[in-house]
Amino acid sequence: MTVRVQTEDFDLSTEVAALRAENPKIGAVVAFVGTVRDLSDGEEVAAMELEHYPGMTEKALEAIVEEARRRWPGSELLIVHRVGKLYPRDQIVLAAATSAHRHDAFDACSFVMDYLKTQAPFWKKETTPSGARWVDARVSDDAALERWGIAAGNAVRDE
Repeated sequence: MTVRVQTEDFDLSTEVAALRAENPKIGAVVAFVGTVRDLSDGEEVAAMELEHYPGMTEKALEAIVEEARRRWPGSELLIVHRVGKLYPRDQIVLAAATSAHRHDAFDACSFVMDYLKTQAPFWKKETTPSGARWVDARVSDDAALERWGIAAGNAVRDE
């Protein structure tokens, strides 16, 4: 399974080992782990709650993986995204890519994260000393997606 949305934590070593286990042609593995920061917009973050729309979220993540496979043939990809209440230093997301060569693995992993940050249907609410607030999308995330030739409003959708 290349896409999972779950409340449970994940183990980076176990996930990467499983991703590369079946393919002797893999020469590179790149993994990104996103974590909860304890600071956002100058305020301490006590917790972050991630919500999603079951079924729709997985379908969107699968479309991201398929687009990455189209761009980097031969790459294997994995996305594990957590939902629920998380705390500073908790792992939120794992994006991993394998390829025969390092540049393709780096690019595929970076693409997956740039795409995920703008197109995956997750909603984040931070709890700070000022109260709870929903986190808006960042202009810098849209700009990151555009470097792949995709305008933020024109992302590939799984039909």
